[in-house]
Amino acid sequence: MLGTKPRTLATLLAATLAFSAFGCARARFEGTKFRDAELTFRTGPVPEQWHRIEVSEARLAFRDDQTGALVAVGGRCDRDGDDVPLEALTQHLFLQFTDRTILDQTLLSLDGREALRTELTAKLDGVPRGFVVVVLKKDGCVYDFMLIAPPDAIPDASPPFNRFVLGFAALRRP
Repeated sequence: MLGTKPRTLATLLAATLAFSAFGCARARFEGTKFRDAELTFRTGPVPEQWHRIEVSEARLAFRDDQTGALVAVGGRCDRDGDDVPLEALTQHLFLQFTDRTILDQTLLSLDGREALRTELTAKLDGVPRGFVVVVLKKDGCVYDFMLIAPPDAIPDASPPFNRFVLGFAALRRP
């Protein structure tokens, strides 16, 4: 399934992030710094094989040509994240999926806060996918980082994704 068309992956991402209402108007991403009307943040390094794509349901998205993976960053502020546990925020991303199997779930420190990293497999319309998701709550905002790939591509796609996520820092909100 490494040959999956970018449009199919974009549709999959749209279904995955359907709960979010991200505004992408006037968004800028330069190197590792993202800025739009609501959020400003820094990421870790963006690998050469990642090409930026536009996905309306994500603040920032890339396609990894080597693994066929899709990488997306979502963020929303002042809505519903303060009182919701990280586990619930993670599960909410997968409401439309079947056959969800959590392979690994660990807490990590990200930008001085506790974040939850979850690796799982799930199916959408019978098509299996692998996911690595990191969810973080900070300063009234919820950030989610998502890697979506064929399950057998996750081992190769994860290391650059992890470096990208671990470089995250929320910067001053506009």
